[in-house]
Amino acid sequence: MTAKGQGRTAFAYLAPALLVLGGLLAYPIYQLVLISLFDYGQEQVSGGAPLEFLGLGNYQKLLGDQQFWTVLGQTVGFAAVCVVGTLLVGAFLAILATRVRTWVRMTLFLAALGAWSTPAVAGSTIWLFLFDANFGFVNEVLGIQGFSWTFDKWTAFGLVAAQVIWCSFPFVMVTLYAGIKAIPGEVLEAAALDGASAFRTAWSVILPLLRPIILVVTIQSIIWDFKVFTQIYVMTNGGGIAGRNLVLNVYAYQQAFAASEYGLGAAIGVVMTVLLLGITMFYLRALKRSGEVL
Repeated sequence: MTAKGQGRTAFAYLAPALLVLGGLLAYPIYQLVLISLFDYGQEQVSGGAPLEFLGLGNYQKLLGDQQFWTVLGQTVGFAAVCVVGTLLVGAFLAILATRVRTWVRMTLFLAALGAWSTPAVAGSTIWLFLFDANFGFVNEVLGIQGFSWTFDKWTAFGLVAAQVIWCSFPFVMVTLYAGIKAIPGEVLEAAALDGASAFRTAWSVILPLLRPIILVVTIQSIIWDFKVFTQIYVMTNGGGIAGRNLVLNVYAYQQAFAASEYGLGAAIGVVMTVLLLGITMFYLRALKRSGEVL
């Protein structure tokens, strides 16, 4: 079979899945873009006022709003901290899991599974109890009763980031652990016979073999952490005092549902989608230029 025929066969196998993805992803994105082009508020939803086509009006309003740029910067910084923290914690525990006894490894995986399976609302509420200013276990241990972790902008962001990392690292840990265990033992033995240190083996042997897996967990973490909503909304009571802990997802929610400006909220959603696609494509191109097989 020629390469062209193989391509057609592969497309035929993928066609059903592409149709499902088209229905689940393409159509909602089309509706999101469509709504963002109109003045679509509560009056239009209830039929009390006609739809008014604004074109790029919502986008012009959004890009001209200083709060949007502030929230965008906070979102990028917050997501970057969460992604780096998740990868570091997950990688460290994955390596640790390969070097401990079976019962310790099983305990580690069960604890990670508990964090991973905890619903975001429940996990956020538990963390608020642990860090409560007056009755929290953490404040009692540290001897700082009365200190509010959610009052200051940066301690609030730090607390939420810690909670996001706590519930996200199990995915990275399990995935990298599976990748490490899949590395042939002969490769590691050869590195040891060549006199490579543990650090050299990890950097020059294990890391290159894990790059495809690291690619997957990095992109997943970027997407998940960039669109965090529940943790910020629950732990900062809707975005913090005067909205100083807002991220784009919470900001879009406020504009769409609290202010009933659904067109503007949809515009924020479109901007988020474009940003995530851009970040993902940039990362993939950077890896491709470095010679990595994708």
